[in-house]
Amino acid sequence: MTGAREKFGAFIRREREGKEIGLREMAKMIGVSPTYLSKVERDEFPPPAEDKVRAIAGIIGCDTDDLLARAGRVSTDITDIIKRHPVELAALLRTTKGLTADDIARLARQAQKAKDD
Repeated sequence: MTGAREKFGAFIRREREGKEIGLREMAKMIGVSPTYLSKVERDEFPPPAEDKVRAIAGIIGCDTDDLLARAGRVSTDITDIIKRHPVELAALLRTTKGLTADDIARLARQAQKAKDD
């Protein structure tokens, strides 16, 4: 993730148009009105609920966690994990402060390998 990010609405509008999906078609696919989606895309309304953001990610072919982050949200499965181990995960996250995205990805791969072994 980069520091200067395109706003949620502008991002999904650009991606939707790039895939040649009409506003009405997309709205129907995610179960919202075209007017609502248009206002979200113009950043007049806040991003929709997590289930709608997940649906949008699937339609435009975007990473769900990235799109949720653009929406200013964290996936509920992540918050559930944090709630189960708040002290340990707070300590782990604080140790990543100052690491690059590549460093954090490498750490995640090492943790997955340890979990698999």
